[in-house]
Amino acid sequence: MLKYILKRIFRSFITLFAVTTIVFMLMRLMPEEGYFGDSYDKLDEIQREAILEGMGLRDPMHIQLIHFYKGLIKGDLGTSITYRPKVPVTEILAKKIPYSLWLGLSSILIAIIFGLWMGISMAQHKDRLMDGVGTFYIVFIRAVPSAVYYLFLQLYLTSWLKLPILFDVDEKASFFLPLLSMSLVSLAGYAMWMRRYMVDELNKDYIRLAKAKGLRQKEIMFKHVMRNAFVPMAQYLPTSILFAISGSLYIESLYSIPGIGSLLVESIQRQDNPLVQALVLIYAAISIFGLLMGDVLMAFFDPRIKFETQGGGR
Repeated sequence: MLKYILKRIFRSFITLFAVTTIVFMLMRLMPEEGYFGDSYDKLDEIQREAILEGMGLRDPMHIQLIHFYKGLIKGDLGTSITYRPKVPVTEILAKKIPYSLWLGLSSILIAIIFGLWMGISMAQHKDRLMDGVGTFYIVFIRAVPSAVYYLFLQLYLTSWLKLPILFDVDEKASFFLPLLSMSLVSLAGYAMWMRRYMVDELNKDYIRLAKAKGLRQKEIMFKHVMRNAFVPMAQYLPTSILFAISGSLYIESLYSIPGIGSLLVESIQRQDNPLVQALVLIYAAISIFGLLMGDVLMAFFDPRIKFETQGGGR
């Protein structure tokens, strides 16, 4: 078990290193105007070159990369150019990350709780009303572009339920719509997969044997079916995290939430290259961490994984 987890952690670090290096090199291919902000047209060619040399952007690529990793180890992600000129990127992120972290984790928790409940209810009432309603919800969420129902929720629920249309940290009611919007896609995913795996388990021979022995339906459902059906659900965690990340980019802008999702959009628009680079790396790290957690959870929940004979592979 320990060897398996350590291998996964090592692979995650290698992947993160590769992604970080690629992002760094791609950012160096961006137009140089992004390093000057509004002052680009006010400077002549000699002044621009002097500034770029002072920033180390005229050094060979491998030297720039070494300096970047030295700063990264020390927690230095550079300074903002246009968003908040000359302010360290870490200082900007320290004020933004708590909002995105709270929103993302809360939405995932809501999706897990209600998604699993919906999937279990649909499996228990297969081909009945609850199953039909749940199936309609899943198909709707999967088929309709997310921006459509995000805007619908913001335009109509704010008037129907008398909720604030924009986020306000001092008004708790303004948390409801962003959380609801963020959890919709992952909730549908958990419900769909939980129903599928539970229905598969209900058709297996050991369930028929349990029924023949006279075990109660509730005991069969909770002690056997749910326990085995939950094992592959651990693999859906990375997807849930990725949905939370992609959703936050739009939802934070839609509701004016001062998190890193809206910050990424604004920093791209302002061509603040150091800030964009730092945010892309953060999102990459979160995604890789989600994949790692999915592997680790599978290792704990699935007894069929053979660590020694398969060398940690699946």
